Amino acid sequence: MEFPSKLVLLFLIAILSSTQSQSATSPPAPVPFSPAPAPAPTSPYVNLTDLLSVAGPFHEFLGYLQSTKVIDTFQNQANNTHQGITLFVPKDSAFRALNKPPLPSLSNVSADQLKQIMLFHALPRFYSLADFDKLSQKNPVSTFAGSGQFALNFTYTNGLIRIDSGWSQTKLSSAVHSTNPVAIYQVDKVLLPEAVFGTDIPPMPAPAPAPEKAASQAPDADSPSADATSGKGGKGSGDSTSSAGSAGLGLLSKLVVACGGVMMLLL
Repeated sequence: MEFPSKLVLLFLIAILSSTQSQSATSPPAPVPFSPAPAPAPTSPYVNLTDLLSVAGPFHEFLGYLQSTKVIDTFQNQANNTHQGITLFVPKDSAFRALNKPPLPSLSNVSADQLKQIMLFHALPRFYSLADFDKLSQKNPVSTFAGSGQFALNFTYTNGLIRIDSGWSQTKLSSAVHSTNPVAIYQVDKVLLPEAVFGTDIPPMPAPAPAPEKAASQAPDADSPSADATSGKGGKGSGDSTSSAGSAGLGLLSKLVVACGGVMMLLL
């Protein structure tokens, strides 16, 4: 009985050694390959200073942005956020118009108020021209300066976009740049917030009426042109009367000749 027991033990040891040898020599199971996700496309860097320097007559507005450091806030919003930015940029002539009453002057505001006025010219989100149709239904719209008296109202009528700040009513006259994430639109007036200048808004002067066309103006009866016209009319009337008299005399003479001829034949 001892021999079969040893034989069984040796058989088990052989099987165990064979199993360990196979597990040691077999290659590891392959790890499934998963491709790395493609990086999200990044928007090109937009330099607002370069855009405003080249795009149009915006030197006054750019100067205020730089002096108040608001340009840094706008630049960060344009390139480091997913929302983007929308700017309303007044022309240089719009700032010169502020020196004429009843519009207030920017020279009388504090440094903090001037910064708020510059922030008032931007929305913290990119809006294309087509987006203003829906945006006008959400009035009032908060600006970078805040909400309430720092908000703007928009109207959209057949593609015409108007902005109302209380003190300023203007329209978007052109699109300077409108590629996500930056939209820059030209406006004809400086946007003045009620939070800075108050709600007691003086009446703005009505626009001057357009001059009437010269063709629609009747000549004065005492003017030389009227006399000339009257003189021409009188001369024409005299000529026509004279012509009528000459025609009557010619007809009468013919009748007299005809009657004389008849009388001679009868005699």
